Amino acid sequence: MLAFLPLAVAIGVIVGPRLGAGAVIGLLAGATLLAAIVSFGLTRFVRRALVPLQVLAQAGPEREPTLEDLELPRYSDFDDLAGAIAGASSKAQQILKDASESRRELEALLDSMQDAVVAVDAAGRIQWTNQKMQRLIPGSSVQSPVRVGRALVQTVRDPEVLECVKAALAERTVCERRTTTLLPGRIFEVNASPMPGGGAVAVLHDITRIEQVERTQRDFVANVSHELRTPLTSITGYVETLLDHEALSPVAEEFLGTILKNATRMNRLTEDLLTMARVESPETELHPKPVRADVLIRDAVEAMRGLVRDEGAELEAGATTAAEVMADTDSMMQVLGNLIENGIKYGKARNAAKSRVVVSAREVSGLNGDEAGAVEFSVRDFGQGIASEHLGRIFERFYRVDKARSRESGGTGLGLAIARHMVESQGGTIRAESELNMGSSFLVTLPKAR
Repeated sequence: MLAFLPLAVAIGVIVGPRLGAGAVIGLLAGATLLAAIVSFGLTRFVRRALVPLQVLAQAGPEREPTLEDLELPRYSDFDDLAGAIAGASSKAQQILKDASESRRELEALLDSMQDAVVAVDAAGRIQWTNQKMQRLIPGSSVQSPVRVGRALVQTVRDPEVLECVKAALAERTVCERRTTTLLPGRIFEVNASPMPGGGAVAVLHDITRIEQVERTQRDFVANVSHELRTPLTSITGYVETLLDHEALSPVAEEFLGTILKNATRMNRLTEDLLTMARVESPETELHPKPVRADVLIRDAVEAMRGLVRDEGAELEAGATTAAEVMADTDSMMQVLGNLIENGIKYGKARNAAKSRVVVSAREVSGLNGDEAGAVEFSVRDFGQGIASEHLGRIFERFYRVDKARSRESGGTGLGLAIARHMVESQGGTIRAESELNMGSSFLVTLPKAR
C-alpha cells in the first residue's frame, strides 16, 4: 500500500491546481486518497484473517477441519481498487480536457472583444485580463503580460477605475463611471459588476469617437442656430413695423401676418436648439442650492401670467409645501415654464372654452432610498390626455404626439427633452401620467435639501 503514496501525492499536486484548488488542497486530496487505499487494504486483511475462524465455526465438534478447508481464496486485494482508480483517472482527464477547451474558447472570445476586460478576486487581485486590457496597462505587452495575482491598484493607477471596482466589491452592485485619465486623449466608460463567487469584473468601453461626433454635432447645431438668430430678428422687426402701418390692404396684412408667424416659429426653434446644445454640453454646469418648493411654484406661475392672459387660459397654484429642495433656480423655472406652456396649449378639453392648468407640490419618499426625502412637483391639465403608447417617447427630441396640432401651435418638439435633461442633471426624475379624455400630469421629483 505504501507504493500508492507517491501516486496519491502526485495526483493531489497535479490535479489540485488545474481544478483551481491550489497545491495545498491538492495535497489534502492526495492524503484523502491514500487514507482510502489504506482503509480498503485493512478491510481486505481483516476479511482474510476471519476466514479460518468461520471455517472452524462451520466444522463443529464432529470433525476436524482439513487444510483444504483452511485454504484461503486466491484473489488480488487491489484489483477492484486499481480498476476504480483507473476509471476515476480517465474521467478526471476528460473533465480537465473539457475544462481546458472551455477556458481556451472563453479566452479567445474575450480577446476578440473591442472592450478591455479585467477580473479581480474579493481581495482586489487580478485573476485574468484580455489582450485589449493588456495593451491599455502601461508597461505590459505580449512578452511581459500583467502578472496574475498582483493587486489591481498596483497595475492600474486611474482613480475612477479603482473606485468603480471597489464599489462593486464592497456594495455588490453594478457601478458605472467615466474616466479621461486612463490614457491621454481617450475617454472610457467603466462598468464594474460583482461576480457570484466573489470578486468583480470590469469592462472599459472606449467612447472617444462617440464623444467627438456628439461634440461636433452640438457645435454645428449651436453655430447654425446662432447665425440664424440675427436674420430672423431682422425679419420679425421689419414685419412688425409694416403691420403697424395703417395704409395696408387686407391681402398685404394677411401675407405679413403669415410671415411674422413663421418667423416667430423659426426664431423659437433656433432658441430651443441653442438651449438643447447648451444643456447637453459637458461644459455647462448647474448650481443647485436649497430653495423652497412653494417659492418655485409661485415664481413660475407669475412668470407665465402673460401667456395665460394672451391664450385666455386659467393657471392656478394648488397645494404646495414649504420644504426645501436642491435645485438650480433658473433651470427649474424653465422646466416648470415649459410644462405650464404645454398644458396651456394642449390641455384644453373638447367642449371647454379655455385651458386650465394646476401646479402643485407635495413631499414624497426619497429617490433611490434617500432618507432625506424628496418633493414632487405636479403640472396638471384637464385636456384630451395622451395615449399610453406615446408616454414612453414624449421626452425624446422632436417627438410629437399630434404633429398637426404641434405645427398649428408652433411647437418644436424639444421642450420636454430640454426639461428632462435639466431635471436629471440635478439628480431628479421626470415622468408623465395620463388618461384619455381625463387630462395629463407631468411629475418632477427633486431631492430635499439636507
